[in-house]
Amino acid sequence: MIRKAKAIWRGTGRDGTGNLSTDSGVLASTPYSFKTRFETEKGTILEELIAAAHAGCFTMALAFGLQGAALPRPSSAPRPPSRSNRRAKGFASAVRLLTLRAKVPNLDEAKFANFAKDAEKNCPVSKVLNAEITLDAKLV
Repeated sequence: MIRKAKAIWRGTGRDGTGNLSTDSGVLASTPYSFKTRFETEKGTILEELIAAAHAGCFTMALAFGLQGAALPRPSSAPRPPSRSNRRAKGFASAVRLLTLRAKVPNLDEAKFANFAKDAEKNCPVSKVLNAEITLDAKLV
């Protein structure tokens, strides 16, 4: 399956505005801007979307790992932070912290930690967050 996302930006970096849309329709002209990312204007921040994707991927990978061991899925979900940190030169995104508190019957802490570590390491979004990026940019 291939799904695409589209980002449109109008204006300058600080004063411009943009909209995000996805093929699935989950995002449909969702607003984003400097003010939504670094101030309090209503709209999404890009790091929020990355955090949601990482949390969803991680919980699904954990459920598959537990299912493979014939164990029930955890009864709670991770909550990764979504924020941008402004630096003197540019910005840094901090979305790599996953906090998980779960109840899984018949599983001890050490084995659960192994399942969680494997899920974090092997979920596709974790791999993307550590991936090299290939860019194909052309003027038209």
